Amino acid sequence: MKRRAFIKTSSLATTALAASATACTAATTASITSNPTTPPAFKLKYAPHFGMFKNTAGEDLIDQLNFMADQGFTAMEDNGMKNRAVAMQEKIAQTMAKRGMDMGVFVAHKIYWNQPNLASGEPDFREEFLTQIKESVEVAKRVNAKWMTVVPGLIDFRQDMGYQTNNVIETLKMASDLLTPHNITMVLEPLNFRDHPGLFLTKAAQGYQICEAVDSPACKILFDIYHQQIQEGNLIPNIEKSWDQIAYFQIGDNPGRKEPTTGEINYKNVFKYIHSRGFNDILGMEHGNFYKGADGEEKLIAAYRESDSFVVE
Repeated sequence: MKRRAFIKTSSLATTALAASATACTAATTASITSNPTTPPAFKLKYAPHFGMFKNTAGEDLIDQLNFMADQGFTAMEDNGMKNRAVAMQEKIAQTMAKRGMDMGVFVAHKIYWNQPNLASGEPDFREEFLTQIKESVEVAKRVNAKWMTVVPGLIDFRQDMGYQTNNVIETLKMASDLLTPHNITMVLEPLNFRDHPGLFLTKAAQGYQICEAVDSPACKILFDIYHQQIQEGNLIPNIEKSWDQIAYFQIGDNPGRKEPTTGEINYKNVFKYIHSRGFNDILGMEHGNFYKGADGEEKLIAAYRESDSFVVE
């Protein structure tokens, strides 16, 4: 081959190779653009808790938070937030703000599982509770929380239920006065008779009656779907009846208190109803993992994707 012909042929080959590479790059870019790695948003604001994804994300709480956000979760709840060091509370709050996540509930006070406190009407128990509510206001402000969980404690078997109810209402009115200036809401959680026998607050209707009597935006119901399935069932009608006083939901299937799809509750229908009412606040994932390890955590996320796949009408 003559030198001039060789140069011409080599030049054409180089041009073709460059064009092919450009086309390949464009195709790869298009593929990445059309297949984003960010998961689609959930229709509702489900809130995991620390430890739920530790096998995948590791023990570090901030790594767990970032993992939650990476999976499309836009909220997190932490029952034990009040007991964490202030520096950690601040770090958690900063990370959540950066990732666009909302803070769910934390437990506001010492819960009396074996002794009547708020139902008793005893001044010492009332003062202790109100002091702990004041402390929790500072925690809520630090972590940007709008809700805190309240459990009124054990029933007082030596008093008529009417007197006990009045004792609880009067204490909650005082607590509401402490919370209202800060736009913070305590959410009363009715618990089931099987897991927590003998507690004062057990049913949604009872919570509704108390919240109506307290008559404050600072006192609402935490409707735990797991507890209410055991206590009385009839979930959607009871949610509908008490809707005006519900500020927060928690999730857990029954039996087992694990993720949706692992028990008897039709969570897809329950979530669809809650969404249909325009609920924009948090549903806390207050349950364990049905399957173990990292694979189990992947299955848990898949269960929420499935339960969240209801059709919006």
